[in-house]
Amino acid sequence: MSALERARELQPDLVRLRRSLHREPELGLRLPRTQEKVLAALDGLPLEITLGRELTSVTAVLRGGRPGGAVLLRGDMDALPVDELTGVEYASEMPGRMHGCGHDLHTAGLVGAATLLADRQESLRGDVVFMFQPGEEGHNGAGAMIDEGVLGAAGKPLDAAYALHVSANRLPGGWIASRPGTVMTASDVLRVTVRGEGGHGSAPHHAKDPVPAVCEMVTALQNWVTRAFDIFDPVVVTVGRLHAGTQQNVIPDTAEFEATVRSYSEANHERLAAGLPRLVRGIAAAHGLDVEVEYEMLYPVTVNEPAATAFALDTARELFGPGEVWEAPQPASGSEDFSLVLNKVPGAMLLVGAAPAGVDVEKAPQNHSPRAVFDDRVLHRQAALLSELAEQRLAAGASA
Repeated sequence: MSALERARELQPDLVRLRRSLHREPELGLRLPRTQEKVLAALDGLPLEITLGRELTSVTAVLRGGRPGGAVLLRGDMDALPVDELTGVEYASEMPGRMHGCGHDLHTAGLVGAATLLADRQESLRGDVVFMFQPGEEGHNGAGAMIDEGVLGAAGKPLDAAYALHVSANRLPGGWIASRPGTVMTASDVLRVTVRGEGGHGSAPHHAKDPVPAVCEMVTALQNWVTRAFDIFDPVVVTVGRLHAGTQQNVIPDTAEFEATVRSYSEANHERLAAGLPRLVRGIAAAHGLDVEVEYEMLYPVTVNEPAATAFALDTARELFGPGEVWEAPQPASGSEDFSLVLNKVPGAMLLVGAAPAGVDVEKAPQNHSPRAVFDDRVLHRQAALLSELAEQRLAAGASA
């Protein structure tokens, strides 16, 4: 029986797990109910399990029956602070929380891979580390798990690391896509608070108005990145939050904004961290205002190791056929803390199309939308691909 055929037999169980996770989404680094469900799903498998100390992670190690190396498989588990508007019958029962990025599918798919590989334990030529990770959505969960030793869980160096990420749009359901080199952007946050002196809106000359300075900063950010960076190595700065004042005729003491900052190369990642704070400080000084600037470098560029990527795409072609596997011509604009793993271990992240059947993938709601819907039908495909990546990579390492 092929890996895909074996995985199809698990599909009903994976759907039940995924929908249970979807109904009770949890945020950040503390996911107690999610952890309980993962442990229950893994119960009875021949795994060495370690729980996180500072976060509700699960690290499970499967010892192969034959000597060899080690491979890590990652699945993230946290949800988003979003009110779900999908209308599906298994929609979130927790107000203000939703699995809008598909991490419930990642978790269920990784459980499926652990089940498939456990069935093959005796013939497995090495060990597999299953990394069930909280806190991917801006909480540095991967970094926390690395600090707690996930990369050394097998007691030997890792030969490779792989992760999948589902996509609610742009990619046909079940298709696999990836590319060598940069596959996702770096992600940073710029937080700015400008401090002036409040007063009456009719007499700005008796106050120090922070609002025009903040408006100038927002415009200057966009102008600077178009003038200072190569268009073939782009950066993106988007101000997503801007706040000042309480009433139309009151000049406030402060004005503030927050921006997300994305870059496709580590060189630009470093330039932005130095240049953006310098820019806003200069504008504040020109207005005679004080400014507080916080620049947080969240996640580095996600870089797929070329050989590991070629191996992963070839494995997917053998499993699903060449017509459903695509080498992407350009990186995705999102970011991932799996980048922290790939900075230390050769490996790759692959995208899995999870748009529902019959929808126009170019118009379907995207990840993070309150209307994003992910198709359960890809669960067994995720499980099969992850298990094949681990088994085949261990076999290749043992025969090298």
